Amino acid sequence: MSISMYQASVPPMLRALTNLRAILEKAAVHAKNRKIDPLVLINARLYPDMFPLLRQVQIATDNAKGVVSRLAGLEPPKYEDKESTFPELLERIDKTITFLDIFKPEQLDGSEEKTVTLTLHDHTHNFKGVRYLFDYVLPNFYFHVTTAYAILRHSGVEIGKQDFLGKLS
Repeated sequence: MSISMYQASVPPMLRALTNLRAILEKAAVHAKNRKIDPLVLINARLYPDMFPLLRQVQIATDNAKGVVSRLAGLEPPKYEDKESTFPELLERIDKTITFLDIFKPEQLDGSEEKTVTLTLHDHTHNFKGVRYLFDYVLPNFYFHVTTAYAILRHSGVEIGKQDFLGKLS
């Protein structure tokens, strides 16, 4: 049985980013209604050695734009990582969603055996496309989306599992 690399990557990441966007919108409203400085939530973290909400969103979007680009044989677009407000984080997610929307199945399907080379922390890793997607990108992407959700939930934003999952068809 073959797998569609497009179906395994683009639609689920679009869904997760759309849901993350909605969660961030709720967080912004929560901060406004409770008269909380939005920076408190944007810089919140679950534990001192973990990245704050801001960085969780940045990494999730980097994973999404990176995987589709690399599997399609393109250079991922670079984002400056200068966001510091909810509107800027929402704009980053919107930019990533727009980017993912331009990809077509034929650009990604067939990339299962494509070699993807990634340098992380001064180490070079070589993956086959299918292992890059399933063993590295998707777990990493969902880790950061889930952690962003958890930071906001832990901070008192009124969100639940359905916000994370989004509307079911």
